[in-house]
Amino acid sequence: MKTTPFASATALTFALALGACSTAPSTTTTAVNSPDPTILLVPVQITDPALQSGCWAQFYSQRNFEGDMVTLVGPAEAESMDKGTARALKREIDSVSVGPKATLQVYEHAMFKDRVVDFPANSREGGLVRKLGFGGRIEALKLSCAS
Repeated sequence: MKTTPFASATALTFALALGACSTAPSTTTTAVNSPDPTILLVPVQITDPALQSGCWAQFYSQRNFEGDMVTLVGPAEAESMDKGTARALKREIDSVSVGPKATLQVYEHAMFKDRVVDFPANSREGGLVRKLGFGGRIEALKLSCAS
């Protein structure tokens, strides 16, 4: 069974709540009867306003949109995946999802050279290695936004 972060947080919250309901006798002799504090861990979803524009691409490390995920908000270009924050994208990418107002172009070599594969708006590809045809290694990319 695969454990999701939500399931882990829920299990931890339940365990903490059970711990707070402990029936161990109190060591104080005061007449005040109050419960131990309960700590709740609530999963929080944070939405970036930039994602609302619809110009984004999400890259997944495994087939069928599984594994680690990186979101790139456009417009953006990376002429080489060896520089700066683009290194995270160069690692194994095997799935991509493109936003409703974005167009993604991925290139076989740095500096936007050689073969290019286009992904139109609202597209999803669950197996990039097969789709790219050049070994699945993206060396450069352009993420354009529709106006």
